[in-house]
Amino acid sequence: MTGRSPATPGGTESRAASAPGPEARRHAPATARNRAAIAEALQDWLPGKGSLLELASGTGGHALYLSARLPSIDWLPSEPDPALCRSIEAYRLSDGGANLSAPLAVDVTAADWRLPETALPLAAMVCINMIHIAPWAAAEGLFAGAARYLAPGGGLFLYGPFKRGGAHTAPSNAAFDESLRARDPAWGVRDLEAVSDLARRAGLAPPLIREMPANNLSLWFARDADPKDGQ
Repeated sequence: MTGRSPATPGGTESRAASAPGPEARRHAPATARNRAAIAEALQDWLPGKGSLLELASGTGGHALYLSARLPSIDWLPSEPDPALCRSIEAYRLSDGGANLSAPLAVDVTAADWRLPETALPLAAMVCINMIHIAPWAAAEGLFAGAARYLAPGGGLFLYGPFKRGGAHTAPSNAAFDESLRARDPAWGVRDLEAVSDLARRAGLAPPLIREMPANNLSLWFARDADPKDGQ
């Protein structure tokens, strides 16, 4: 955890002059609409303490809000886009608490995410609105990372739209899926069953499922505790 000292993505020190100012902050309107409901789901499912890695943190709005709502969790945002990392860092420097770290530059499809050893193993991972606006390889990489980095008893939280039984859950989701595939044929609303199969192959349990506003789902994929822990 880095506190609020200026830092570049990945946690290395930088000169104060290079720290992003308020003008670097970007805004995602959906964040304000869904953050309270996401916080409630996380409060029910997350471990009480430990390091949490957020993948594809985007602008940093969720990281700022959720880390404040969960002060006992060390929140590590991450994002492969340098401009978005600057937005995350700008939010952190202006309003972040001591439990919000500088952003890490993580590409979920990489074999090694180069996470700080002090954060490992992770108590939890969070990924909000990512796997439908990325190739399927990103979902595969996400669960492969969960298998590598999650502590026994931890888990992966996913939020977004999903198909169930191969069908969309609402006409709005079907229209959204069509618009995504028009932008990039590799994108699209994912099948819950296919995502759950990735989790199974990564050694995670079937998901706990919570229906959310705007026809989205929150999913919690737990990693079973090490049997030795109970001995």
